[in-house]
Amino acid sequence: MNLRDLHYLVALAEQRHFGRAAEACFVSQPTLSTQIKKLEEELGVALVERTPRKVLLTDVGREIVARARDVLNEVEQIKGIARRTLDPESGTVRLGIFPTLGPYLLPHVVPRVRQRFPRLELLLVEEKTEEVLRRLREGRLDAGILALPVHEDSLHAEFLFEEPFLLAVPQSHPLARRPSLKLADLGDQSLLLLEDGHCLRDQALEVCHLAGAGEKSGFRATSLETLRQMVAADVGITLLPTLAVKPPVAQAPNVQLIEFRGSHPPSRRIAMLWRKSSAMGGFLKQLAGVFRDLPAGLLDPRDVTAPVAMTDGRAKPHRNSRQRSD
Repeated sequence: MNLRDLHYLVALAEQRHFGRAAEACFVSQPTLSTQIKKLEEELGVALVERTPRKVLLTDVGREIVARARDVLNEVEQIKGIARRTLDPESGTVRLGIFPTLGPYLLPHVVPRVRQRFPRLELLLVEEKTEEVLRRLREGRLDAGILALPVHEDSLHAEFLFEEPFLLAVPQSHPLARRPSLKLADLGDQSLLLLEDGHCLRDQALEVCHLAGAGEKSGFRATSLETLRQMVAADVGITLLPTLAVKPPVAQAPNVQLIEFRGSHPPSRRIAMLWRKSSAMGGFLKQLAGVFRDLPAGLLDPRDVTAPVAMTDGRAKPHRNSRQRSD
């Protein structure tokens, strides 16, 4: 048994196909198949069940794959310790981030990361929260940027920032004339939400529950941009995170953004997470500091909101000191 064979086995477990697993390992299919067979002979058990269309792991195969992932992860930790001893700010960091944050946060942070750590290779993976957590547990990611709370005892959470939510409404909507809202003002409203699997859906549902609001039936969006366009099309209203409405994101026509007031306006808390056992913990804390140090005013919603006046029966935004000049 050697590390190469364990790598082949893990790849096969992930791909569930000999050909795709071989491609992922940069070897021929016969080579990978032969090594898996030799591993089974050495262990004296069947690890995979071969079918015409796909590969299934046996019960013992699943258990051995889990152990193999741990072994390979520990090997990477050993290599990481050696690399960072020679050059603490070089090497590769595999960072996961969820889709309703990544496109809006990264343009503001990645240039700063490059400036602070010019020798660092930052590999970004955009996946839903549960997939990021799964890859973290399996050692396939070094860290993840996720919304709190995350209930994983094996992970360290380094708080980054709190991001306010805004209410997005069509300019013809009665709420569009309000300069700000209390959470209770949503009590009789139905909101457009994302489909299952997005953490933003869970956060919006929590806001709806607190406000006594509901979900608009018959529609669930696949992305934040779809939600924005549905509001622009006068289909309904929704919650948008502040970063998703800040430049370089273009403001959609016919969408009015309204901030919340009160002692506890709706928001989401963002953190960087990594395994407590990670050899990269010290460096990841430094990297988290760069993500925490956002440009001044980036999380302030006031420069993208303005009350709406009604003129000739049509909604028009007021020109005031809080409206963007560009």
